[in-house]
Amino acid sequence: MAPSLPSLPNLSLEPGTRVDTDSIAGYTPGAFQAVYHGTKAFIDSFSYALRNELKDTDVTVTCLMPGATETEFFDRAGLKGTKVGQAPKDNPADVAETGFKAMMDGEADVVTGWMNKLETTIANVTPNEILAERTRKQYQPGSGKSVSK
Repeated sequence: MAPSLPSLPNLSLEPGTRVDTDSIAGYTPGAFQAVYHGTKAFIDSFSYALRNELKDTDVTVTCLMPGATETEFFDRAGLKGTKVGQAPKDNPADVAETGFKAMMDGEADVVTGWMNKLETTIANVTPNEILAERTRKQYQPGSGKSVSK
């Protein structure tokens, strides 16, 4: 098998860092958000593999995995009417600060916030069928509280 970067064995890399912005969604199968969750699982795997391929260089790879963060994502994804869309979210400045610190410290990955760390720990020991049902309840269209206008 060839490395992810075909010329990696012959590549002369300058020292540097790379941060892959991911999500804790990569830990769970995401009913109603299967593509999003699947791509986040790919980023998890890709980041760890790339970090390993680069281990003999002065380049580090950090995978930043926040949970729901207060951005335009939920509006753009049409999730405002869901439980997850209406739930409290992390501050994007806090997420960025945590990711930057992890990158500068050369960490392989970082999950932001204690609730997200708890969720990912639980996800590691929970059957996927249960996780999929849980995300279904969070992402199902109309699962949020009705908002009167």
